Amino acid sequence: MSETAKSRAAELSHLRSRDFADGDPIPLPLTMASIFHTPGVETGIDQYGRYDNPTWRAVEHVLGHLEDAQCVSFPSGMAAISSVFFALLKSGDRVLLPADGYHATRAMAERFLTPLGMVCDTRPTPTFLDGGFAGYSLVFVETPSNPRLDICDISAIAKAVHEQNGVLVVDNTTMTPFGQRPLDFGADIVVSADTKAVNGHSDVLFGHVASRNADIVTKVTDWRAMAGGIPGPFEAWLVHRGLETLEVRFDRMCSSAETIAQRLKEHRAVRGLRFPGLNGDPSHNLARAQMERFGFLISFELASEEKAEDFINNCPLIEAATSFGGVHTSAERRLKRGDAVPPGFVRLSVGCEPVEELWKAIETSLDRISR
Repeated sequence: MSETAKSRAAELSHLRSRDFADGDPIPLPLTMASIFHTPGVETGIDQYGRYDNPTWRAVEHVLGHLEDAQCVSFPSGMAAISSVFFALLKSGDRVLLPADGYHATRAMAERFLTPLGMVCDTRPTPTFLDGGFAGYSLVFVETPSNPRLDICDISAIAKAVHEQNGVLVVDNTTMTPFGQRPLDFGADIVVSADTKAVNGHSDVLFGHVASRNADIVTKVTDWRAMAGGIPGPFEAWLVHRGLETLEVRFDRMCSSAETIAQRLKEHRAVRGLRFPGLNGDPSHNLARAQMERFGFLISFELASEEKAEDFINNCPLIEAATSFGGVHTSAERRLKRGDAVPPGFVRLSVGCEPVEELWKAIETSLDRISR
């Protein structure tokens, strides 16, 4: 972790205390209110729960501290992504999406943007620069891509997109601000499903949009208020609590993933292993250049659907579940979610369990299916 990241991590839990009065609670209070006392002129105060909430602001303050940007919170990652599309695009605009990223982003574009007159194209993450970006109003990348963990060059894409007067959006869900900082590499917007590692406890849906462009932030905030896609105060409070331990959890998960990926590379049952931190991975050199950590996700293939299900369902320290980034290790056979992957393709999300115990359980399960 860089010195700047360490400084952000150290300050995170003390951001609120800078404005404390004597007797103020140190943990964040939960404000459950849809209306507020608004006598006289209403400028500069909370008015109505669809516009703002003190608990949202506290979460956005912490996220903004980590992103070094203004942040707008949403009730899910897809709500954050949708807000960018609907706040910034109009009929006739062209959009470029990753062909191999999160499937719901493409599905949303196909089902709702295309009928409104927008043209939505796709391109594989590893060759995202090929073909240029002429004519695209908005370019959306996801790096590392979910679930194959391919990587594209954020700086090079940002430069090329801006030369064509486009806007670059980066989905940074898999990495969090502690693992990768797309805005520092020229991205205009970061979106994230904070349901995952940011919250980290698999008990809330949440998302955010971050940008250093005030006009973009204003448009996204206005969309949230008008469309009503707002987070609940309790959900925001849970995410704030999760953020206070993000650096500790993320460090443990990434370190464990580096150990486990190296051992998976040597196991006879595993093929098609992808992890950006491995020497020899197609994305390793680029990952070293633009990522502060290599993440906690590992993907690989097992011989068949049956063996993949056996491995996941019968490993005592793996939860069979969709999503990722929780304190518990989880895995999923992604073909059943509609990704274009082989039947035995597994996405493994490494959690916070002690790494040697976790590896012992994984190894035992792999040994069993490879007999």
